[in-house]
Amino acid sequence: MMTLFVKMHGLGNDFVVIDQREETEETLWTSGDQIRLITDRRRGVGCDQVVFICPARSSGACARLRFFNADGSESDACGNASRCVASHLMNLSNESEIILETSNNILHATTTGGNLVTIDMGSPKLDWTDIPMSKPCDTLRLPILEGKLRDPVGVSMGNPHCIFIVEDAEEVNLTEAGPRIENNALFPDRTNVGVVSKISAKSFRLRVWERGVGVTESCGTGACAAAVAIYRREIGGREVIIEMDGGQLGIHWRKEDDHVLMTGPVETSFIGELML
Repeated sequence: MMTLFVKMHGLGNDFVVIDQREETEETLWTSGDQIRLITDRRRGVGCDQVVFICPARSSGACARLRFFNADGSESDACGNASRCVASHLMNLSNESEIILETSNNILHATTTGGNLVTIDMGSPKLDWTDIPMSKPCDTLRLPILEGKLRDPVGVSMGNPHCIFIVEDAEEVNLTEAGPRIENNALFPDRTNVGVVSKISAKSFRLRVWERGVGVTESCGTGACAAAVAIYRREIGGREVIIEMDGGQLGIHWRKEDDHVLMTGPVETSFIGELML
């Protein structure tokens, strides 16, 4: 069976997007072997995640998203992928705003033209039970020590994040430290790992090890989690620019409703067909 896909990326964080709204849930290519083949950069299309656009279950949403990591595991959230799919569907419908559904959230996305998309990621979850953690913890300073990395901030943006505030994010060997922290016993569902350092009053450098993927050029939920951690640790305000390898995301943690808004560019790389 041949299936169309769209290859997209948000600041280098890349995705194979498959529209399955006309198919039944049972036809989704969601086995670990299938996902790993699609994401393989030598034998498949190559991407960080595969995203399925499914029929919505909530009133008001036009579609429901499912995210699969390169290792075949499913994730509850992906900020950059959500922005990419929102842009794709808004282009198809000629709309400037859209509502999407994930397994645990309703996302409102808007575009101001060009390739910039803003998405409301909802409120961050800061309690240890919601991230989740395996035991009670102060999420402002988690009891984790990995080499020179210590006292990270725990945040969930629909998926768990462990954010270390460091002097220089460039000096951290994420390839070495990332997988150990990802699988720390404190995180029963594993975790994404971010290291962030201050550039200026409103600009911060972030590097991310993504759970089930590895080091990526950009991470939308990671940027949101970093912004929340920055404000909670009182080293920055509620509106910041997060600089990643792939480029910049603007993050605004609104005081009035506690929602985190993420703004940045998306791109379509190409359209193709899959046959598995």
